[in-house]
Amino acid sequence: MTRKKLTVHDYLQCKGKRQLSVMFVHNAEEAAAAEEAGIDMICTSHDAPQYGIYNSFDELKRIREAAPTCFMQSGGAVRIASEYEAMKLCHKYLDVGADVVYGGNWSYKWIRALRDEFIPINSHVGLVPGIATWIGGFKAQGKTADTAMKILQNTIELQEAGVIGVELEVVPPKVAEVISKKVNIMTLSMGSGSGCDGQYLFANDVLGYTEGHTPRHARIYRDFKKEFAKLQAERVNAFREFHEDTINKNFNDPKITVGIDDKEFENFLKLSEKL
Repeated sequence: MTRKKLTVHDYLQCKGKRQLSVMFVHNAEEAAAAEEAGIDMICTSHDAPQYGIYNSFDELKRIREAAPTCFMQSGGAVRIASEYEAMKLCHKYLDVGADVVYGGNWSYKWIRALRDEFIPINSHVGLVPGIATWIGGFKAQGKTADTAMKILQNTIELQEAGVIGVELEVVPPKVAEVISKKVNIMTLSMGSGSGCDGQYLFANDVLGYTEGHTPRHARIYRDFKKEFAKLQAERVNAFREFHEDTINKNFNDPKITVGIDDKEFENFLKLSEKL
């Protein structure tokens, strides 16, 4: 039975009824796996090597095609300088087939303007990487009553501005659960426990191929780093064997070449001698 893709209305209706599985995917192959696995929502970005994201904008189109029934969020590290640029960028993502746009660092003013144009936005609270320098770096947030209240207030203000959801990153689960119950928008947990409305992980963490530091909140389900190392070793071996076959002139195998009739070849030799 074909699964129905969530609409924005459906997405909001999931609150308090069922947890959504949310996966950041880097390419169409991961998107296809998410589709087949029944992942509810995929998140995508592009051209952000500082975050280990090297795919192009065009890859977003392939991702959409590979996961047609996943609710899809698109966004990225593209720096914009105005409300107008934000609106243009949103329409670019929506034209690709995104269902919601990530605007984690955008102001309430911009978000209100986008909501007026019925552009769905997901924002970000807690440990927001794009503004880490303002919150003391890449560290947990909401561990005191005052900082927890700031996150709650920020989430409420984002809701009032018009977002349909927030990523709630590295906040104590008890705090995240209270925040989730205080708002009507969706809360997607990144290391903030199961009291939110969905669980968000990155495919590279799930598959175990993250380079460098693996976030504390990541959960590794497979060791692709080891598999990729094996694959690279086999790639080198295959290239080496090809190189050796080239040197040893092992490419006259009739399985990979075509023949010529003996009489035709004799005629060819006679003709070639005239040149």
